[in-house]
Amino acid sequence: MPDDLPRPEPFTPRTSPAALEDLRARLRATRWPDSPEDAGWSLGTDLAYLRELVAYWADAFDWPAREAALARLPRFRVPLGGLGIHFVHARAAAPAGPVLPLVLSHGWPDSFWRYSKVVPLLTDPGAHGADPADAFDVVVPDMPGYGYSDRPTGPPLDSIAVAGLWAELMTVLGYPRFGAAGGDIGSHVSRYLGLDHPDRVVGVHRMDAGVPIFSGDPAELAPEERAWLDGAVAWGTTEGAYAAMHRTKPQTAAFGLTDSPAGLAAWIVEKLRAWSDCDGDIERCFTKDEILTNVTLYWLTGTIGSSMRMYRANAAIPPAQHARRVEVPSGFSRFPGDLVRPPRAWMERTANTVRVTDPARGGHFAPFEEPELYAEELRAFFRPYRTAAAG
Repeated sequence: MPDDLPRPEPFTPRTSPAALEDLRARLRATRWPDSPEDAGWSLGTDLAYLRELVAYWADAFDWPAREAALARLPRFRVPLGGLGIHFVHARAAAPAGPVLPLVLSHGWPDSFWRYSKVVPLLTDPGAHGADPADAFDVVVPDMPGYGYSDRPTGPPLDSIAVAGLWAELMTVLGYPRFGAAGGDIGSHVSRYLGLDHPDRVVGVHRMDAGVPIFSGDPAELAPEERAWLDGAVAWGTTEGAYAAMHRTKPQTAAFGLTDSPAGLAAWIVEKLRAWSDCDGDIERCFTKDEILTNVTLYWLTGTIGSSMRMYRANAAIPPAQHARRVEVPSGFSRFPGDLVRPPRAWMERTANTVRVTDPARGGHFAPFEEPELYAEELRAFFRPYRTAAAG
């Protein structure tokens, strides 16, 4: 590594007993709201389910065991752009050919947690019934203001700036060329990696095409594109209140969510249920331990406010940036339980789309919900580009 590049340092957090006791005390002292009879999930988070989850969190959830399990991933921190960035860096276990470096970008409300199940499937495919030649070196950073990465003290970073940080991170790790993949905000970051670093990115895989933004003549759009845009507006009306808050007044929500672990869980759990392929039963996709691992990461790192502020930064990205077309080879996996699934015409309009698939199962958090399916999607898409990265 050149002397002028920052050096990653191994990172293994250890939560103090005092922090866990404070968490449990707050959970046991929760002041519960009322709820109309039989409201269920129709007005937001279901009161009965959250009471059950919070009781488990306070008295049965074993965070030290979950923290130790996450510590089995090779994790590091490195200074980039004036911030300490936390990331997983897992190398291919037994490569049988060119190894493709791959940077995976997460979204909200998650962190490196989103990819914790899929990392071993990608680094050691031979041990999981797949072709050893499809092995990746996997890099999973926490975005600034998420997880164990530093929270920006000034203006939040948008997806363009984060893509620049990830390109720098891949340089620090010695990868001149690499693949990029992601979902949710991570789709935006992956897109800008392809747009701003096309000489380095061999391909971009996304689970979605982002919130549709189009400022041209609607007559230019195919009928399925117009229908998709209309559907996205309807979705925003019924499901988008959280995003409006994040874009406009994130600090207001941050006070309560940072102070109340039950409130934090309500804010996140409702999205895990609504956006996963669970048919209304959240524990079809996530166990209580898995849900609470994600929520506890937010609680202990105090990052719910800083994570929400990234929405505000992205809302300020100029329209001309949204109109740019990704020219590096692009692929999309449209999981059936995801939010607003784009038509192929839109994907081809906005990117050099070479592969589109519709997996049988999975939702917005498919890398965690269906890690085997997601891993196979990445193997298949990036297979033709391994030689390009090696060269």
